[in-house]
Amino acid sequence: MISTVIDQPNAEAVADSRIRGDEMHSLLRRLYPICRSITGDGVRDTLRILAERIPLRIHEVPSGTPVFDWTVPPEWSIRGATVVGPAGKVILDFADSTLHVMGYSEPIDARVPLDVLRAHLHSIESQPDLIPYRTSFYRRTWGLCASHRLVESLEPGEYDVRIDSSLFDGSLTYGELRLPGDTSEEILISTHVCHPSLANDNLSGIVVVAALAEELRRRRRRLSYRFVFVPSTIGALTWLSRNVDALRGFSSGLVIAGVGDAGGHTYKRSRDGGRMDRTVIHALQTSGRSHAVVDFVPWGYDERQYNSPGIGLPVGLLSRTPHGTYPEYHTSADDPDFVQPSSLEDTLALCRTIIDTLDGDRTYVNRSPMGEPQLGRRGLYALLGGTGDIATAELASLWVLNLSDGEHSLFDIAERAGLPFAVISAAADALESAELLSPAASPSSTVTAGVTHGSQA
Repeated sequence: MISTVIDQPNAEAVADSRIRGDEMHSLLRRLYPICRSITGDGVRDTLRILAERIPLRIHEVPSGTPVFDWTVPPEWSIRGATVVGPAGKVILDFADSTLHVMGYSEPIDARVPLDVLRAHLHSIESQPDLIPYRTSFYRRTWGLCASHRLVESLEPGEYDVRIDSSLFDGSLTYGELRLPGDTSEEILISTHVCHPSLANDNLSGIVVVAALAEELRRRRRRLSYRFVFVPSTIGALTWLSRNVDALRGFSSGLVIAGVGDAGGHTYKRSRDGGRMDRTVIHALQTSGRSHAVVDFVPWGYDERQYNSPGIGLPVGLLSRTPHGTYPEYHTSADDPDFVQPSSLEDTLALCRTIIDTLDGDRTYVNRSPMGEPQLGRRGLYALLGGTGDIATAELASLWVLNLSDGEHSLFDIAERAGLPFAVISAAADALESAELLSPAASPSSTVTAGVTHGSQA
């Protein structure tokens, strides 16, 4: 007798999920103190820690290298910063928060009056106790960030300002891991690694992507996967410029960022649509998770680079509460306590479902297409055992039989039926074992997006 079992979470699986969430959160806490920017040792240190878990290839691209319409900027290094008040007391110290120094700040070692200091101090009046995150990547200046309450408390007088930083011809650093599969078709998974001590934006993305890569490299893969850890904008552009010839092998991709808060998932569609959009949206709709789907706009994270007209790679964005819409965003309140281990694990579980769907899709032909085959004598009807929903399993079997015509893939069937892909896939396995299905002669064409990628260099 052949049985189809619909898996349900059990106590052991729930415990494993909690352990995985705690592991990712522990890694997040380890990475949190590092001062990252679009270049520099902060990115290198972060990638080296990730390389303890996954075999990352770390690339260095020299300053001054052209990348499409951009140029790799000088490398920025920051060693420390202090502001000493008129009474000789240290009122601001980079050692207390990496957010205190504006990203890419030029060095300064000078005594300045309060009005000059204020002109270079950034704070948030509406959030007086928080330190903002500010940068000046492409305009040379110096700056510091502090709580508005501290700024308002400053007394007239002379302040000793010291920012021990440097800008020099160095390189931009990014990490990459390619996991080859049985086919050459590739899926891109991207996250940004350029923010300093901000936990949700985007250490949450970094630890989830690293965990996904760690799990995926231990299993057999039908598709190939490319994981990239890049500084935002300039890093994605740099990776693209160095991989133009390989882009035709990619069918779709996913940017993962801001996935550690308590909000429901948000999926931002790619510009032109495609398989990744369909897969993520179906996974969300059939999971029971609270979620939102929004249309593409050319603003946000690196999905806008991958979807640019000369590249045309359909890449969506998976996040939770959209960036810029929660009060902790780009402030010192985005700390490890703001990120929930359960949110990290839930996002990782969703990513597993997405990968399982992409990697497990296949197309069959019904070997008994003249009416409905007799399932009862094959142990496939009303004998579907296990702890799952028997009626759902039976319905899945009927959907698979009805649409297995060599043209519809299992994902097409799951989408049409409104059932989780795992349920449809399990039904197909049982039907194939019962010799009611045969693999189609050629793989389904629905997996490949068929996008024409740009060839600019």
